Order: sequence, then C-alpha cells, then structure tokens
Amino acid sequence: MPMIDVYAPDNLFPAEADNQLGTELAHAVLRAEGVETPGPFHLSNTAVFIHRLSPQAIHTGSTNSANNVRIQIITPPGALNRDGQRKITKEATEIVARLSGDESLAKRTWVILTEAAEGGWGISGTAFGQEEFGALAAQAAAAAAAAKNQ
Repeated sequence: MPMIDVYAPDNLFPAEADNQLGTELAHAVLRAEGVETPGPFHLSNTAVFIHRLSPQAIHTGSTNSANNVRIQIITPPGALNRDGQRKITKEATEIVARLSGDESLAKRTWVILTEAAEGGWGISGTAFGQEEFGALAAQAAAAAAAAKNQ
C-alpha cells in the first residue's frame, strides 16, 4: 500500500495527464513490490498525490524557475528489495519523462524512496507493522486460492 507524491511545475504535464500519471505510477510501484496482479485492495489503497506547483516554487542553484520533478514513494517496511528500488526509480523516471513529452526531464527527476517505520503506517484506524501486513498477505493469498478453485 504505497503512497506516491509527485511534485512538478504546473505547466510541465498536459492538463489531462494526471489520470495516466497516477495510474502508471501506482502500477509501477506495485510491480516493484512484487505485486504482479494487484487486486482491489492494492489498487484502492495505493495513492498518488500530484502536486502541481507554480514554476517559481521550484529552485536549483542556477535558476529560480526550475523544470525539475520530485517523486517521493513511501512504502511499508521491507516492501522493496534492492531490485525493486532500482526498478521503481527507473520506471517512475521514464513515466514522468514520457508523459511530459520531454525525455531530457529524466536528468532532472529525483525519486526519493522512503520506508515507513515499523508500525508507522496506518489505514482504517490500524497502525500497520510486519504482523498486520503479514496477516493481510495471508488473507489475500487465501482469497486468491479460493477464487482459483472456483
């Protein structure tokens, strides 16, 4: 159940790109976590927040109106192994560059991977840690097995 924040100048992506950006990033991070066929629970709880900022709100050492993107992905403890980290960083960068129509944006896209602390992840009033995520995974596996046997 990752959370994704995209911070970009409001004029970087076409106005209609938000839906595609959100969908593609959500599926990319789930794949990086090893969820190849996400069910309704995964899809309903993988959120993407797109923050369109004034171009003057993004600065670098050389400009006061930078054309840069920051993607922060917060995952539950242990959700991404090293290969998953590499995969989501590459794929998220490719997605924003492609949807912006500017392949050079890849050189100005930061992907920040943050792992929530044990128990520092909450939804539905429950602070999730490895025990709670383990129970969810077992529940999902049982549901998938039951569906397969029908």
